[in-house]
Amino acid sequence: MDIDAALAQLDGAPVDELGFATVDQHRALRQGYPEVVYGEGKLPAQVEAICERLAEGGDGFLVTRASEETQRLLVARWPDAEVNALGRTVLLRSGGAARGEAPRAGAHVKHGKPTKRAVAIVTAGTSDLPVGEEAAVTLDAIGHTVVRVTDVGVAGIHRVLAKRDVLDGAGVVIVIAGMDGALPSVVGGLVRCPVIAVPTSVGYGAAFGGLAPLLTMLNSCSAGVTVCNIDNGFGAAMAAARILNA
Repeated sequence: MDIDAALAQLDGAPVDELGFATVDQHRALRQGYPEVVYGEGKLPAQVEAICERLAEGGDGFLVTRASEETQRLLVARWPDAEVNALGRTVLLRSGGAARGEAPRAGAHVKHGKPTKRAVAIVTAGTSDLPVGEEAAVTLDAIGHTVVRVTDVGVAGIHRVLAKRDVLDGAGVVIVIAGMDGALPSVVGGLVRCPVIAVPTSVGYGAAFGGLAPLLTMLNSCSAGVTVCNIDNGFGAAMAAARILNA
């Protein structure tokens, strides 16, 4: 039988039971991407144990919302791991080895179907960059090109208009904004590709930790703008990848 038929007949999905976690080793077969570790709320030692199981398969790992302590622990164990301190991510690419292990053979293999059309990550202000970087690292890890457009909020709308060539060349645009959350509506009215909006918790009291921009984005006058959860750069990146891989 062909590969697809064989995969369809696999009985159950292989997992690794760690007591505090059940590591999904089947996810890359189902969805094209290995499981990503959400670091917030986990002990650094727990994150390390999960990453160890993921890395054993040779695919490396990606940790989001990693604390500074977790970042230090993972880099000490896997010196090739890449830390994005702003985005709070740790990425070990395929072939990376733990300290004391021989390097794995082969180049980095990214999951998914890489495309030449980039994802434009547009951030309204510098304070929105952590969410943007989380999205950028996630997209890079699964094989998509990222173009960053930073600090182009609606308080100076000429800044985003000056980036029309970048926006028009993108396959998907992720727009990240706090405060009034108006930027996705502006971008949504300029481009024909999918626009994914991400509200951030940036703003003064009446922004209610991101609720105000979330409601603004949900009520966007630009047709077809899709909205992710507050500060969820990872979710926006995965949505963009699914769109590009469809």
